[in-house]
Amino acid sequence: MSWFTSNWKHRYGAGKSTHIGFVTDYLRQRGVSLVSSREPGGTSLGEKLRELLLHEKMHLETEALLMFASRREHIAQVIAPALARGEWVISDRFSDASFAYQGGGRGMDLSKMEALEAWVHPHLQPDLTFLFDVPLEVARARLDATRALDKFEQERSDFFAATRNEYLRRAAQFPERFRIIDSTQSIADIQVQLAQLLDILLEQSVATR
Repeated sequence: MSWFTSNWKHRYGAGKSTHIGFVTDYLRQRGVSLVSSREPGGTSLGEKLRELLLHEKMHLETEALLMFASRREHIAQVIAPALARGEWVISDRFSDASFAYQGGGRGMDLSKMEALEAWVHPHLQPDLTFLFDVPLEVARARLDATRALDKFEQERSDFFAATRNEYLRRAAQFPERFRIIDSTQSIADIQVQLAQLLDILLEQSVATR
Protein backbone atom coordinates (compact mmCIF):
# COMPACT_ATOMS: atom_id res chain seq x y z
CA MET A 1 0.00 0.00 0.00
CA SER A 2 1.15 3.50 -0.71
CA TRP A 3 -0.18 6.98 -1.09
CA PHE A 4 0.76 10.24 -2.66
CA THR A 5 -0.42 13.77 -3.20
CA SER A 6 -0.31 16.33 -5.95
CA ASN A 7 0.11 20.05 -5.56
CA TRP A 8 0.98 22.86 -7.87
CA LYS A 9 2.52 26.27 -7.94
CA HIS A 10 -0.76 28.12 -8.41
CA ARG A 11 -4.24 26.94 -7.64
CA TYR A 12 -5.05 26.34 -11.28
CA GLY A 13 -3.27 26.46 -14.60
CA ALA A 14 -0.85 23.53 -14.32
CA GLY A 15 -3.19 20.82 -15.67
CA LYS A 16 -3.29 19.05 -12.33
CA SER A 17 -6.78 17.58 -12.70
CA THR A 18 -5.82 16.04 -16.03
CA HIS A 19 -2.70 14.50 -14.50
CA ILE A 20 -4.56 13.12 -11.48
CA GLY A 21 -6.94 11.38 -13.86
CA PHE A 22 -3.99 9.93 -15.75
CA VAL A 23 -2.33 8.68 -12.55
CA THR A 24 -5.56 7.08 -11.37
CA ASP A 25 -6.15 5.29 -14.67
CA TYR A 26 -2.50 4.23 -14.98
CA LEU A 27 -2.47 2.58 -11.58
CA ARG A 28 -5.86 0.91 -11.97
CA GLN A 29 -4.77 -0.56 -15.30
CA ARG A 30 -1.92 -2.18 -13.38
CA GLY A 31 -4.24 -3.76 -10.88
CA VAL A 32 -3.84 -1.25 -8.06
CA SER A 33 -6.84 -0.86 -5.78
CA LEU A 34 -7.00 2.82 -4.89
CA VAL A 35 -8.99 5.72 -3.50
CA SER A 36 -8.81 9.17 -5.10
CA SER A 37 -9.82 12.18 -3.03
CA ARG A 38 -9.14 15.90 -2.55
CA GLU A 39 -8.51 18.63 -0.01
CA PRO A 40 -10.15 20.62 1.30
CA GLY A 41 -13.00 18.16 0.98
CA GLY A 42 -13.02 14.42 0.55
CA THR A 43 -15.80 13.85 3.11
CA SER A 44 -19.30 15.21 3.60
CA LEU A 45 -18.08 17.58 6.31
CA GLY A 46 -14.95 18.42 4.34
CA GLU A 47 -16.94 19.46 1.27
CA LYS A 48 -19.03 21.84 3.40
CA LEU A 49 -15.85 23.30 4.87
CA ARG A 50 -14.42 23.58 1.35
CA GLU A 51 -17.20 25.94 0.31
CA LEU A 52 -16.51 28.16 3.31
CA LEU A 53 -12.75 28.07 2.81
CA LEU A 54 -12.86 28.91 -0.89
CA HIS A 55 -15.47 31.65 -0.74
CA GLU A 56 -15.76 33.18 2.74
CA LYS A 57 -13.39 35.81 4.06
CA MET A 58 -12.03 34.89 7.50
CA HIS A 59 -9.15 35.41 9.88
CA LEU A 60 -5.90 33.75 8.80
CA GLU A 61 -5.75 31.43 11.80
CA THR A 62 -9.41 30.48 11.38
CA GLU A 63 -8.62 29.53 7.79
CA ALA A 64 -5.65 27.40 8.82
CA LEU A 65 -7.59 25.69 11.60
CA LEU A 66 -10.48 24.87 9.27
CA MET A 67 -8.06 23.48 6.70
CA PHE A 68 -6.59 21.13 9.28
CA ALA A 69 -10.03 20.29 10.69
CA SER A 70 -11.10 19.20 7.22
CA ARG A 71 -7.84 17.25 6.91
CA ARG A 72 -8.35 15.48 10.24
CA GLU A 73 -11.77 14.29 9.06
CA HIS A 74 -10.29 13.30 5.70
CA ILE A 75 -7.66 11.16 7.40
CA ALA A 76 -10.17 9.55 9.78
CA GLN A 77 -12.85 8.84 7.20
CA VAL A 78 -10.91 8.23 3.97
CA ILE A 79 -7.13 7.97 4.12
CA ALA A 80 -6.54 5.83 7.20
CA PRO A 81 -9.29 3.29 6.41
CA ALA A 82 -8.07 2.92 2.81
CA LEU A 83 -4.47 2.35 3.90
CA ALA A 84 -5.65 -0.15 6.51
CA ARG A 85 -7.42 -2.08 3.73
CA GLY A 86 -4.16 -2.19 1.77
CA GLU A 87 -5.35 0.30 -0.86
CA TRP A 88 -3.42 3.17 -2.36
CA VAL A 89 -4.55 6.74 -1.78
CA ILE A 90 -4.29 9.63 -4.22
CA SER A 91 -5.02 12.99 -2.62
CA ASP A 92 -5.35 16.27 -4.48
CA ARG A 93 -3.36 18.30 -1.91
CA PHE A 94 -2.37 17.60 1.69
CA SER A 95 -0.53 19.57 4.38
CA ASP A 96 2.11 20.92 1.98
CA ALA A 97 -0.66 23.02 0.46
CA SER A 98 -1.50 24.51 3.85
CA PHE A 99 2.14 25.41 4.41
CA ALA A 100 2.20 26.99 0.95
CA TYR A 101 -1.05 28.97 1.07
CA GLN A 102 -1.59 29.80 4.73
CA GLY A 103 2.11 29.80 5.63
CA GLY A 104 3.76 31.18 2.50
CA GLY A 105 0.96 33.14 0.85
CA ARG A 106 -0.85 34.37 3.95
CA GLY A 107 2.27 34.68 6.10
CA MET A 108 1.17 32.58 9.06
CA ASP A 109 3.98 31.65 11.45
CA LEU A 110 5.37 28.34 10.22
CA SER A 111 5.88 27.11 13.77
CA LYS A 112 2.08 27.20 14.16
CA MET A 113 1.70 25.27 10.92
CA GLU A 114 4.19 22.69 12.16
CA ALA A 115 2.27 22.36 15.43
CA LEU A 116 -0.97 21.72 13.53
CA GLU A 117 0.72 19.18 11.29
CA ALA A 118 2.22 17.37 14.29
CA TRP A 119 -1.17 17.33 16.02
CA VAL A 120 -3.33 16.23 13.08
CA HIS A 121 -1.04 13.64 11.46
CA PRO A 122 2.17 13.17 13.46
CA HIS A 123 3.16 9.88 11.78
CA LEU A 124 1.49 10.17 8.39
CA GLN A 125 3.07 11.63 5.25
CA PRO A 126 2.69 10.74 1.56
CA ASP A 127 5.15 8.34 0.00
CA LEU A 128 5.31 10.55 -3.09
CA THR A 129 4.27 14.15 -3.75
CA PHE A 130 4.03 15.66 -7.23
CA LEU A 131 4.53 19.41 -7.36
CA PHE A 132 3.30 20.70 -10.72
CA ASP A 133 5.06 23.97 -11.46
CA VAL A 134 4.30 26.63 -14.07
CA PRO A 135 5.37 30.29 -14.35
CA LEU A 136 2.87 32.74 -12.89
CA GLU A 137 2.05 34.37 -16.22
CA VAL A 138 1.33 30.99 -17.81
CA ALA A 139 -0.87 29.91 -14.91
CA ARG A 140 -2.81 33.17 -15.03
CA ALA A 141 -3.40 32.93 -18.77
CA ARG A 142 -4.71 29.38 -18.44
CA LEU A 143 -6.77 30.23 -15.38
CA ASP A 144 -8.44 33.34 -16.71
CA ALA A 145 -9.62 31.45 -19.77
CA THR A 146 -11.28 28.60 -17.92
CA ARG A 147 -13.27 29.45 -14.80
CA ALA A 148 -14.70 31.87 -12.25
CA LEU A 149 -12.15 32.58 -9.53
CA ASP A 150 -12.39 31.64 -5.87
CA LYS A 151 -10.90 33.86 -3.16
CA PHE A 152 -7.41 32.33 -3.44
CA GLU A 153 -7.35 32.66 -7.21
CA GLN A 154 -8.16 36.35 -6.88
CA GLU A 155 -5.01 37.07 -4.88
CA ARG A 156 -2.21 39.24 -6.24
CA SER A 157 1.00 38.01 -7.85
CA ASP A 158 3.06 38.48 -4.68
CA PHE A 159 0.77 36.02 -2.87
CA PHE A 160 1.44 33.36 -5.49
CA ALA A 161 5.16 34.09 -5.51
CA ALA A 162 5.26 33.52 -1.73
CA THR A 163 3.14 30.40 -2.13
CA ARG A 164 5.54 29.01 -4.72
CA ASN A 165 8.56 29.80 -2.54
CA GLU A 166 7.07 27.84 0.34
CA TYR A 167 6.24 24.89 -1.89
CA LEU A 168 9.84 24.84 -3.09
CA ARG A 169 11.12 25.15 0.47
CA ARG A 170 9.03 22.12 1.45
CA ALA A 171 10.32 20.25 -1.59
CA ALA A 172 13.90 20.99 -0.55
CA GLN A 173 13.12 19.97 3.04
CA PHE A 174 11.62 16.62 1.96
CA PRO A 175 13.44 15.67 -1.26
CA GLU A 176 12.84 11.97 -0.65
CA ARG A 177 9.13 12.31 -1.44
CA PHE A 178 8.82 15.43 -3.63
CA ARG A 179 9.05 15.32 -7.41
CA ILE A 180 8.83 18.69 -9.16
CA ILE A 181 7.14 18.48 -12.55
CA ASP A 182 7.69 21.22 -15.14
CA SER A 183 4.13 21.83 -16.29
CA THR A 184 5.15 23.99 -19.24
CA GLN A 185 5.85 20.69 -21.02
CA SER A 186 3.22 19.06 -23.19
CA ILE A 187 0.67 16.83 -21.47
CA ALA A 188 2.14 13.83 -23.28
CA ASP A 189 5.67 14.57 -22.04
CA ILE A 190 4.45 15.09 -18.48
CA GLN A 191 2.55 11.81 -18.55
CA VAL A 192 5.65 9.96 -19.72
CA GLN A 193 7.48 11.38 -16.71
CA LEU A 194 4.61 10.48 -14.38
CA ALA A 195 4.51 6.92 -15.71
CA GLN A 196 8.23 6.49 -15.04
CA LEU A 197 7.84 7.72 -11.47
CA LEU A 198 4.82 5.51 -10.89
CA ASP A 199 6.66 2.47 -12.23
CA ILE A 200 9.43 3.08 -9.70
CA LEU A 201 6.86 3.36 -6.91
CA LEU A 202 5.17 0.15 -8.07
CA GLU A 203 8.50 -1.68 -8.08
CA GLN A 204 9.26 -0.44 -4.58
CA SER A 205 5.83 -1.53 -3.39
CA VAL A 206 6.36 -5.05 -4.71
CA ALA A 207 9.84 -5.24 -3.18
CA THR A 208 8.57 -4.33 0.29
CA ARG A 209 5.70 -6.83 0.43
